[in-house]
Parts: sequence; C-alpha cells; structure tokens
Amino acid sequence: MDIALILIASFFMFLGLAGSVLPVLPGPLTSWIGLLMVHLTDVIPMNIPFLTVTLVIAILIWFLDYFIPAIGTKYFGGSRFGIIGTTLGLIIGLIAPIPGGIIIGPFIGALLGELFHKTNTKIAFKAALGSFIGFLTSTFIKFFVALIYLGLFVRLLI
Repeated sequence: MDIALILIASFFMFLGLAGSVLPVLPGPLTSWIGLLMVHLTDVIPMNIPFLTVTLVIAILIWFLDYFIPAIGTKYFGGSRFGIIGTTLGLIIGLIAPIPGGIIIGPFIGALLGELFHKTNTKIAFKAALGSFIGFLTSTFIKFFVALIYLGLFVRLLI
C-alpha cells in the first residue's frame, strides 16, 4: 500500500509541475496533494505543522495567481480583455506546434485582446506587455513553489 501511495504522490508532484504552466491545473495545490499522499504512508510520519504551512502557501499562491496578471495588466494600462487574451493565447500556444508557442502565445493573445478593446496600437502593446509580464511572473512563482515541493517530497523519501 505504501508503494502505491508513493507512486500516486509522485504522479501528483509531477502533475503539479505541469500545472504551474498549464492554466487548468493549480500547480502548487496539486503538488501539495502529493505531499499529503506521502504523509499518509506508514513510511513517513504525519507532520501536521509541515502540511499546514505548505497548504497555506499553496492556497496563497493559488489566490495570487488570479491577481498577479491583473496587477501587471493594470499597471501597464491594460484591461480585462488583455488578461483573457493572455489565457487564450497560452492555451493556443500549448496546442499549436509552434516553437516557443507557450511564450509567444500569451503575448499575442494579450495584444489581440487589447486591440479588440482599444484601437490605439501603442496603448494596446504596452498593456499586452504588462499582461505578459504578469503572466510570466505568476507562472514563475507557481513553478518555483511546485519545484520546492518536489524537493521536499524527494527529501522526505530519502
């Protein structure tokens, strides 16, 4: 049973890393489920303070994930259309067989979203840049936290 739980926990840890980049999965929360699963085994004793702190961090990152791109967009004069365009651009960039689509897609999506909302190209470009910077910042934070959780997971197993 312990081996099965560790394998499932490993799956959640790597799914959490993928979820840091994919907009449909909450990366750090998914990684936290992996930490929880490994603590449910008989091999690793349950550590409530550890699980509580890591859960609070994961939930905080999950909430911030919704605000960081918006803050970047608003700071650079963007609108909700830029944020929506960023998300759609990311999804299309993941699906399309374009090299670097995961990076180019959000920027082009934000630019098109802002151009749909505003006719001034210069303002739309600036807002798209803000949305893109917010997206990259949010993605980096999620990936970094999921990577730390993976490191904690590996340390627990060793």
